[in-house]
Formats: sequence, structure tokens, C-alpha cells
Amino acid sequence: MCETRSCWTRRSALQLGAALAVAPALSFSKDKKMLTRPIPASGEELPVIGLGTYIVFDVESTPANIDARQAIVKSMIEKGASLIDSSPMYNRAEDVVGDIIKTSRNRDKLFLATKVWTNGKAAGERQMRASSERMNAGVMDLMQVHNLRDTDEHLATIRDWQAEGWIRYNGVTHYRAGALDDLEAAMRQHKPEFIQINYSLTERESDQRILPLAKDLGIAVLINRPFVAGRLFRAVRDRPVPDWAREFAESWGQFFLKFIISHPAVTCVIPATSKIHHMADNLGAGFGSLPDDKTRQRMANYFASL
Repeated sequence: MCETRSCWTRRSALQLGAALAVAPALSFSKDKKMLTRPIPASGEELPVIGLGTYIVFDVESTPANIDARQAIVKSMIEKGASLIDSSPMYNRAEDVVGDIIKTSRNRDKLFLATKVWTNGKAAGERQMRASSERMNAGVMDLMQVHNLRDTDEHLATIRDWQAEGWIRYNGVTHYRAGALDDLEAAMRQHKPEFIQINYSLTERESDQRILPLAKDLGIAVLINRPFVAGRLFRAVRDRPVPDWAREFAESWGQFFLKFIISHPAVTCVIPATSKIHHMADNLGAGFGSLPDDKTRQRMANYFASL
């Protein structure tokens, strides 16, 4: 077992936060319903906390693996969350999502999102059909062009399938700050209904153009990598959540997530996890008050000072 500070984990942060808490813990019971944001294209309300599946759902479909991840999905549904995001790029993740849906029969309570990641119309059609089958989706809620790969071709197909009733929403994604110019161009040209990008306390490149543009164009925004692959937890190490933040966050995970979902352009954040206690903590960020602009700046300044 690693005991050095460089190996600090979210589990350690949660344990320390519980031990050092001096204010009453926030509770799901304070609010009966998770916070939601409207999808601009339709007005449909989407819960602000979802689930990513990168790496953590790329496992063999054994009963134990499926049961563990089904418990995570069940906890989502119980607390009012719905969005699960995947990709054929994530290897077995789509299959695992499909096995969970087949076993639980909770398809109608979930908002399923995946991506197309290939070149050419025919290859894209094959991949999107396969993803829908693997996920037991039926009608796919959101199909996104992954990393802007062959955007023109795939968005045309996605929109055709929307007209036929096989897909509900379209979108585009990218994960690199260096690709934001290309993403901006795609947003202006294609006006997708969703974008998916990185955004966090240490990845704020989208603040200047992408998030304001999404707000102006009426594009929903999904946020991945909210913890920057765990680096945010390692940065806070053995520090407790500041007293001034305890009005809205009872843990560092909620601190990080609430910074994101308090941005007016953000629709839903999709942290990936295979741990039920992490999922419970993430879901907690969907309840209670959100920091205002002044507090968000204080959060950013505090984190930058560490």
C-alpha cells in the first residue's frame, strides 16, 4: 500500500473530510430533487450529475463486475441522475452498460450517450448501429462525433437518423485544449445540440470562448475529466474543505463538481467512477446551493494558491 503524499487518493480525501468536518453535513434530504438544466434544443430537463464510463467500465462482463456497476447506476436513478456517457473507443464499456440495462430494465430512466469515432459514412453507420445494440439503447438519446473525427459526414448521418427517430440529440466532442479553435469552428458551422469538453479548476481554457459561445448558440454542454484524472485530489492532499465552502460542499469532490456545474453554460458533468461511495459523493453535488460568481472566483483563487 502506498503511504506517500504523492499517492494521495480520493478515498483518503473523503476519509479525512469526514474526520475533520466541523459543520453539519449536507444531506440529499435537503432537496427532494437533483438540480437540472434545460437542454436548449428542446427544453428537456437534464440532471446536472451524470456518469462517465472511460476505463472504469472497460471490464469483463462477469456477474461481480456487472453487479458492482449496476449498483452505481441504481444509485444514480434513485437520486434523480440519468446520463451515462460512453464510446466505442472505450472498448468493453458499451457492452457493460448494455448488460446493466438488460439486467435492470431501467432503460426508460436513463439518458444514454455515446459517440462515433471512425472515418466515412458507411463505417460510421455500422459503428453507430453496433453501439446502439451493444448498449441495448433502442433509440439513442445522444450521438456525438468523437474528437471531431469526420464531423461533416457523421453529423449528416446523425441528423438523418434523428429525423427517422433513431437518435434524439446530436453533438460533437473534443478533449484537448489545442483543439478548441476547431471545436469553435464546428460549433459555428454545424450548431450541434451538444458539445462535450474538459473543464475543471485547472482546465479553464474553455472559459474565454467555448462556454460563452455555447450559451449564445443554445448548445448544451457536457463536462468530462472534472477531477483531471485525480490530480485535483492530490493537490488538496491532507487539507480539509475550507470553512467558507461548507455551505455548499461537504467534500472536495463536491467542491470540484460544484465549481463546474455553477457555470451557467454547463448542462451536466460526467465524472467516471466504479466505486459506489465515490458515486454517492458525486451525486451529492447535484443537491443544495451553488456558488455564485464571487464564490467561484474565490474557489479558483484558493486552488491556485495551493
